[in-house]
Amino acid sequence: MKRILLILLMGLGTSLVQAQSNEKYAKDVSSVDNIIAALYNVICGAPGEARDWERFKYLFGKDAKLIPTSKNTEAKFVYRTMTPEEYITMFSTRIKTGFFEKELKRETVSFGTVYHAFSTYEARETENGPSTNRGINSIQLFKDQDRFYIVNIFWCAESMGFTLPASALK
Repeated sequence: MKRILLILLMGLGTSLVQAQSNEKYAKDVSSVDNIIAALYNVICGAPGEARDWERFKYLFGKDAKLIPTSKNTEAKFVYRTMTPEEYITMFSTRIKTGFFEKELKRETVSFGTVYHAFSTYEARETENGPSTNRGINSIQLFKDQDRFYIVNIFWCAESMGFTLPASALK
């Protein structure tokens, strides 16, 4: 009997932690505007400033991917996929300067449970410093009855050799 009670209490504890996490970040996933604002906000900060990676992970659905494009050693365009956990590791080990990314413009289309946001961004090393890069995040979202989830973020930066079209900035 004690063993069963202990198992039930452990399960209740896990449920309470999940409920607190859900409550803590519920506003972040309540709308397209909020989830994208949270996405940009959570990765920003000064050098060495801790990011809220629990919040970051909460934004993503199961099997979500982050997909940056780049050039390989032969200067050919390539892409790679990362899980949110792999992105956290990459970000934490490679970003030694400050990193501040903000949305400049967004176009969103949706149908039923599927939402797509084409989000033009600008990155800086300090909050008010000069722009170090711009690009477009293609963000796919899933909307269930309770919240939004990021399914994929696929992006390309101007540093790849492209210039943002005027339509992506106005």
